[in-house]
This record gives sequence, C-alpha cells and structure tokens, in this order.
Amino acid sequence: MSFLRRLGFYLGGFSIGLILLAFFLSGKETSCSYGPNARVLKNIGLKEHHYAKEVSALFETNKIDTIDISTILKNGDVDFSRSDTQLDSCKVYLIEGHIKEAPVEVKVTNCDSIATFHSISFLK
Repeated sequence: MSFLRRLGFYLGGFSIGLILLAFFLSGKETSCSYGPNARVLKNIGLKEHHYAKEVSALFETNKIDTIDISTILKNGDVDFSRSDTQLDSCKVYLIEGHIKEAPVEVKVTNCDSIATFHSISFLK
C-alpha cells in the first residue's frame, strides 16, 4: 500500500473522529482547567463564599460588588509563592486581579466547603 493511500485513510479516519467528538461535546459545559492556577480559582468559585468585615465594608461603600469577586475568580492569578498552601485544614491563597481597571490583591482561605475572603487590597 502506497504512502499516499495510507495518508488518505489516516486523514479520513481522523476527520470522522473529529466530527464525532464535536457532535458529542457540543452544548456541554466542558472546560480545561488542568493548571494549578485554574484549579484553585475554580475550586474557590464553586464553594460557598463568606466575607470578613473588611470586605463587607467595601461592599457597603460600593467600591466592590460580588460580580467583581466573580471576575477576579475567573481572570485572576494565584500567587503561590506568597500563599500558604502547606496547611492541612484550610489553605490561604493570595489572588491578584483587577476591579474596575484597578489592580487588587485578594486574600482567601479555602476550606472544605467554604471560601472566606479576608481582605481586598487595592494596589497602586
């Protein structure tokens, strides 16, 4: 069997496989969160959120909103070098992101079923 004929069979099977894959995965909420940053942010985003008094005060003065928190959890970056991930019970993460074009740093404690936001610092 010549090389061109084998290549044709390979490309034919490959294209049929892609079509079937697209058919089965269409309409599903699939995501590719394999990196440590994406896994941590997704894990925190799925849990029940509690807010410390300092963060609640920012809500009351309308400097931030829960939508801003969701945006940070979607687009933020976890600073693992300054986070405390060696704890057994609840890990403490520092997340850097932007709220209304201003850079912020969020300190979050991630426990089994609750994520507590301790502070939100606006950076210069």
